[in-house]
Amino acid sequence: MLTRPAILLRMEEALLLVGAVWMYACFHFNWVLFAALFFAPDLFMLGYLVNSRIGSAMYNLGHTFALPLSFFAVAYIRSSMLCTAIGLIWFAHIVLDRLLGYGLKYPTRFNDTHLQHSA
Repeated sequence: MLTRPAILLRMEEALLLVGAVWMYACFHFNWVLFAALFFAPDLFMLGYLVNSRIGSAMYNLGHTFALPLSFFAVAYIRSSMLCTAIGLIWFAHIVLDRLLGYGLKYPTRFNDTHLQHSA
């Protein structure tokens, strides 16, 4: 198994998802907020309505860890529990996507992802 990167990546993503949801629960955040915002990062797919180049760029912006980590930084600086909650929700969304095989996109087509290139 340790020589099968695809399996290792899926296990890693599953553990990260469990960890993010567990942390969300430990903070006693609102589960309605979680449900309402969980698929919000998929709005970044709207760029595909323009073309695949813009679509992949927008999708990748919303599906890298840079933005949720930025929310964590703001949460720390401003002591904002709302930013912590949003960061955890966004993080959980990204790791679920990757667990399901939806990776970062190449500008060729929607199904051409970094996970297919690394498997």
